Amino acid sequence: MSTAADCPPSALHAFLRRRRSVRRFASRPVPESIVRRLLDTARWAPSAHNRQPWRWVVLHTPAARTRLADAMSAAFRRDLEADGLPPDNIAARVARSRARLLTAPVALLLAADLSVGDVYPDPARQQAETTMLIQSTALAGLQLLLAAHAEGLGGVWTCGPLFAPEAVRQALDLPATWAPQALFYLGYPAHTPEPRPRQPLDTFVHWR
Repeated sequence: MSTAADCPPSALHAFLRRRRSVRRFASRPVPESIVRRLLDTARWAPSAHNRQPWRWVVLHTPAARTRLADAMSAAFRRDLEADGLPPDNIAARVARSRARLLTAPVALLLAADLSVGDVYPDPARQQAETTMLIQSTALAGLQLLLAAHAEGLGGVWTCGPLFAPEAVRQALDLPATWAPQALFYLGYPAHTPEPRPRQPLDTFVHWR
């Protein structure tokens, strides 16, 4: 059986550091078998108490994408209008967001199923339980992006669904207990961006 020991740690670290957020994709389709393999790998992410709260929706049909794009565009436009942005700016931002959803070779919605957690009588512990489920779901999202990277695909994690959860649920007819978290766009890269600067390690790490 192949293990991480078969590959030098330095090579694995280099592989992880090469992952980029890719937003421009070639027209080449991604085979469904690869999409299934990515999702199969994503389900091996760690989760608190092994609750596995992640729920994926593969936006496989143009009709599903259009319904979601319509719902999210309307919510996005309302938010931008409330912010007082100029109409031309609003139109451009909404159009860019909508085009990404409609044209990406693969579009996946990630939601957290809040029904799989424990129920507590006090708000503080219940909030901690909800946060635990959301954190676990996020780990599956990262696992998906790394699996896509291993397949030679590019991908990007976008958080638009957090700002319009009810619109997303209605557009895709999702259960009320599913909390939409993110949209993932995947495909063969048309352009791989250069790495963005990272702050020094000591900025983030404190030893006690």
